[in-house]
Amino acid sequence: MRDGWSPYLGGALTGLLLVLSVLVTQQLFGHPRYLGTSTAYVRVAGLIEKAFSGDKVAQNLYYQKEKPRIDWKVMLVFGVPFGALGAALRNREFCLRWVPERWRERFGPWPLRRGLAAFVGGFLIIYGARLAGGCPSGHGLSGMSQLAVSGFIVVAGFFVGGIPLALLIFGRRK
Repeated sequence: MRDGWSPYLGGALTGLLLVLSVLVTQQLFGHPRYLGTSTAYVRVAGLIEKAFSGDKVAQNLYYQKEKPRIDWKVMLVFGVPFGALGAALRNREFCLRWVPERWRERFGPWPLRRGLAAFVGGFLIIYGARLAGGCPSGHGLSGMSQLAVSGFIVVAGFFVGGIPLALLIFGRRK
């Protein structure tokens, strides 16, 4: 597979994972829990903070709602890099690089600049996700699977905001 994985296969596998997550969590917890990952970051942050000041974590109202623990969503987040590595190795596309070629063409070869941009972008994404009560991809995927209007609005927003931003940052491909 030199051109990567089929987007249709990827979409079908993601849909299957979504259905399985609902079915399995329905059986385990008595009600469905939908795909999403931002809660996993909160839980891991709580576990780290708990190691240094457990009493403050126990008193924190936010951590009383989102209990610091390792659950299936945390395992999903840890599994994603391994899945990506497996796919890259299978497709013979794996290579170590500090700065992706498209980034290098647009912003230069500096790993520190790339790392800082990735950190700031990641911070903004997780901050916004927690303000919204969950990650947008989780709202979009899970919402659309339930035929919720809000899910369709979120996904439309991805395209309305994402395409112009990508063109602004990276320009058109030649």
